[in-house]
Amino acid sequence: MKKNLLYLIAGFLVVFGLNSCNQLFIEEDPENSFSENFEVLWNTMDQRYTFFEYKKINWDSIYTVYQPLVAGSKSEKEFFDHMAAMLKTLKDGHVNLRTPFDISRYQPYLDAAPNYSFEVLERNYLGNYRITGFLLNQEIDGVGYIHYRSFVNRILDSELDEVINRFENLPGVIIDVRNNGGGNPENGLKMARRMISEPTHIYSYQTKNGLGKDDLGELKKILLEPEADKPKFKGRIVVLTNRGVFSAGSYFAAYIRGIPNAILMGDKSGGGSGVPAGHDLPNGWYFNFSSTIGYTVDGINFENGVPVDIEVNMSPDDISKGKDPILERAIQYIKTGN
Repeated sequence: MKKNLLYLIAGFLVVFGLNSCNQLFIEEDPENSFSENFEVLWNTMDQRYTFFEYKKINWDSIYTVYQPLVAGSKSEKEFFDHMAAMLKTLKDGHVNLRTPFDISRYQPYLDAAPNYSFEVLERNYLGNYRITGFLLNQEIDGVGYIHYRSFVNRILDSELDEVINRFENLPGVIIDVRNNGGGNPENGLKMARRMISEPTHIYSYQTKNGLGKDDLGELKKILLEPEADKPKFKGRIVVLTNRGVFSAGSYFAAYIRGIPNAILMGDKSGGGSGVPAGHDLPNGWYFNFSSTIGYTVDGINFENGVPVDIEVNMSPDDISKGKDPILERAIQYIKTGN
């Protein structure tokens, strides 16, 4: 189990430039032309990318469109633009092309509902909140509240101890990860270990293991061990998510669906269930791609997001009035169970 968790963590760290040891190097150095670099990228994706079938993408037809464009490129920047446009057709936040001058990216959150405002939280709910490491925390109307902005930011055991102990006599805690774009999944695992008292199935995954578009290995279930002799979250747990939650954030949302005393509220996460792998191009550029498929404990492929248990909307009008209906609904649930 630890090996599987380490695989997940290592994969995410590749995306954030923290670890490149699992790069897949080509055996020969092809001619360093735009066309040859295109062929290496297209063929690697063709053989190793996991979501063609799920997303109903005809990768051969994509080749037909972009190969002539790439071959006719007049500069590196034009070549990059064509390659980036091709990768964007996959609609996958874990797919990008990295160069010395730019990184391609897919930004679906730009079309997401504006259902979050930290300014509203800070002005109208948080008061004189504490900052414990990267965990903003406060008691709001008799309920514990933790705000975690990015899974890039490391969480220490001592910080979790402090925050958990602060809320130990309250009926529950809200963990707000709205607009959290991801980072290191170990931070989510640290929090999840404090929510369980026995080994718990938190997600499953499959790895691409053949050249066919749907050649996948056996489904592997991940069991999370509780943190022994450490303070645990007590009472009801509500995790707030929205379409701005990606990658390690979506994995954290997936964990919550497997934890009995915890629920998800707000809007479904943005997605990103594939653990990223990487590959070099002959010209020295580098690209990432999803190499696995992640599933919630109830079998949902969460590449396009983890559904919430209770959907709550927050409109621009709410924001203009300084209201956060999602937070208020979470407080109600913690206090009443409904």
